[in-house]
Amino acid sequence: MRVITAIIAIAVGIIILAGYFSPAFVDLQTLLLNWALILVGMAALVGVFNLIMVHADKISRREKGSIYSAFLIIFLVATLLFGMILGPGHSAMRLVLDGIIVPVEAALMGVLTVSLLYAAIRLLRRRADVMSIVFLVTAALIIFGSATLPFGDVPFIGTLIRPWITQVLALGGARGILIGVALGSLTTGLRVLFGADRPYGGQ
Repeated sequence: MRVITAIIAIAVGIIILAGYFSPAFVDLQTLLLNWALILVGMAALVGVFNLIMVHADKISRREKGSIYSAFLIIFLVATLLFGMILGPGHSAMRLVLDGIIVPVEAALMGVLTVSLLYAAIRLLRRRADVMSIVFLVTAALIIFGSATLPFGDVPFIGTLIRPWITQVLALGGARGILIGVALGSLTTGLRVLFGADRPYGGQ
């Protein structure tokens, strides 16, 4: 059985890879990718149902914080039903998106920013080296440069330093991370294609 799964995985990987180089494999590549999208969608549905079951079990046991589980299930089901009935482009759905989801995401980003700054301060107290100081100073400059103030951007910080950090340093780091992810994905894919790694067989 492991040999069969290995043969299927290697063959599918080679066909999809060949579709990028030869037009003869494009149709078969498209078919296999569509099947993969269907499987990913089903996996997402299974994850949603698992989330509902876990929180429903928490509610039935009346554990601590079960009220939040109840709110999660109610709003998840309500959003799903309204989205299926009205459609994602309806004005009511846009109102929910702009009035609830976007502010919540913004609040979470604010909490993340404060948490990072607090973590940088604690790191500086435990290990006061050059990199800790650079991290704390960079985080402070980004926060002060991005803050919405009544008189506009902070002079020099919001107009010069913050754009340079975000568009030069941060963008270069993000590209380096993406290159590393791409190389790691390529290496993992090649190992699966050659049969060195067989995650589909439990190894």
